[in-house]
Amino acid sequence: MALSSHDLGIPAGFSFNFSSRCKENDFFRGNRIAILRSVVTLSVMDILKSAQRDKGFLNGHFLVAMPSMSDDRFARAVVYVCAHSNEGAMGFIINQLQPMEFPDLLLQLGVIGEEEVIRLPKATRHFMVRNGGPVDRTRGFVLHSDDYMVDSTMPVAEDVCLTATIDILRAIAGNGGPSQALMTLGYSGWGAGQLEAEIAGNGWLTCPASPELLFDSDISTKYERLLSHIGIDPSRLVNDVGHA
Repeated sequence: MALSSHDLGIPAGFSFNFSSRCKENDFFRGNRIAILRSVVTLSVMDILKSAQRDKGFLNGHFLVAMPSMSDDRFARAVVYVCAHSNEGAMGFIINQLQPMEFPDLLLQLGVIGEEEVIRLPKATRHFMVRNGGPVDRTRGFVLHSDDYMVDSTMPVAEDVCLTATIDILRAIAGNGGPSQALMTLGYSGWGAGQLEAEIAGNGWLTCPASPELLFDSDISTKYERLLSHIGIDPSRLVNDVGHA
């Protein structure tokens, strides 16, 4: 499935291979990452359009995985929900990293040449590539502040937008992108009623998202800070669940 008819991608048929600075792990072993252009998956677009129209109650919210989360892919995950409606929901894990560096991605996409890597601003060289979820792991998305807009940009919440075209990578590489941004490969999706059932089953806590917690780069403590933001002591949460 894909979010946009113009994904963060390279020409169809080109495959992204891990370089020496971009080590494979079990998540990708045996597979090449191919970031390809493709036809939009209707169900995802329906969710996004419906969510914009109906303003689902979880739009612009965080999901914080409970210790009882049974899916290991979401253990201690913090998910930003972009769209939630009767058709389903979609969002991005924001506290898991991909095993690659942003300059390597820019090189493979042809956004920059080898000689330009050293001239990239420090913030761009260290811009993290995150694992957005288990769906369409080969596709890229950028969540960002609303001070950057192109034709394909889609508002997802107050002050937060989503762009899934390569234009935004060029802007970030040229130090002309949004003031706040995060990039993911892949996304997290739920069918109709699925996320509501997981919340009812004690799989997730929810809270309104703030740009500060969404865009800050301290991934290692984001889960604990989100729990603290909600007013929950992580150790007490574990104990409470264990004695439920």
